[in-house]
Amino acid sequence: MAHKNLFEDHCWRDLYSEEDYTVYAPYIRETLIGKKPAVLTIYLYNLVYKGEARPPHEITKELSSSCGKYAYEAIVPIVKLLAAGRQAGLPIYYVTGLFSPNRVRSTRRAKTALTENDYEIYKASSPQPEDVIIRKERASSFFGTPLASHLVQNGHDSLIVCGESTSDCVRSNVVDAYSNGFHISVVEECVFDRNEMAHKTSLFDLHHKYADAMNLSKVIESIKKH
Repeated sequence: MAHKNLFEDHCWRDLYSEEDYTVYAPYIRETLIGKKPAVLTIYLYNLVYKGEARPPHEITKELSSSCGKYAYEAIVPIVKLLAAGRQAGLPIYYVTGLFSPNRVRSTRRAKTALTENDYEIYKASSPQPEDVIIRKERASSFFGTPLASHLVQNGHDSLIVCGESTSDCVRSNVVDAYSNGFHISVVEECVFDRNEMAHKTSLFDLHHKYADAMNLSKVIESIKKH
């Protein structure tokens, strides 16, 4: 079917039946980036890369916040996205955690011992002096931070999103951004999770209801036109 080959031509395409795609057909539309986008990177901090590129189930006992191999598979695509954004003069916002012994937990995951360095941005995608770093305590960076004020003051109508995890902080940020009136483009190769099924089903749901899931090549092509 045409909609499956185009609008549904993403990582989830083999998970759903023709009946499922018929149910979601009313959501079919053109996907695009907005007129004045900013790049929002979510939780590209050291903690998520700990344990190297191993399957998450092999390291979760010691490193429950790591996404293992899925984090490493996204490094090159994220670097390409950030390079394209900078070349086009797009502002880049980094969202990471606020380190504090008394910090509010963003999820109900069991507590682990953390250091300040755990929340610093991973070296492959390090911020530049002109970038903005937003530190948050809850899953969404639209809660209790100045992110929305930055975006509104600078006239942004849209966000290009990368980072982790698709089912948690990415989802929370996308839903809140949509609720605040922003158009959101989620770069498929540049978001990841510690569970592949959670990644695919969450991206499917976001794509149909709140955001445009787009391939990196299409996003970069669109950025170059700005």
